[in-house]
Amino acid sequence: MKKNIYVDFSYLIILAASFGAVMVLGAFVAPVVFHTDKILVDMIIDNYNAGIIMGEIFHRFSYWISFVAFFVALYELYMYKLGQRDTIVFISSVTAVFSSLMFSGVYSPKILSMQAMGPEATQSDTFANLHMASELDFKILAIALLILFIRRLMLLRCS
Repeated sequence: MKKNIYVDFSYLIILAASFGAVMVLGAFVAPVVFHTDKILVDMIIDNYNAGIIMGEIFHRFSYWISFVAFFVALYELYMYKLGQRDTIVFISSVTAVFSSLMFSGVYSPKILSMQAMGPEATQSDTFANLHMASELDFKILAIALLILFIRRLMLLRCS
């Protein structure tokens, strides 16, 4: 069985970059955007407008994360067909694909549509619950990508 090192390397780079993007968006970008009062002196952005900015950032990121879901599914199905089956890889890849699709196909569009209704809609319990679920999904995605990256790296090193 001939291995294609370029495909494996590309897969690992995509996993690592996606994990990095999730971490940067969640840990750096969101806190900065939502706390402009601590950074800007003359101009303060209210939470609604900060949410509009973050919504656009996450909307654009959802295109990338959809691609990642497709690429992970394709790569892992190919590896499964080659006989490289691993329980940890299976669980983390299914989790990564599912949480990616939930974020890009459910949470991001619903949050954007509620934001389009105006500031009142974003202060509802429904919006708060949706936002909390999307944050949880984002954390699950980060963990799944990290586990998948580490496990695939370990399996590639052993083969």
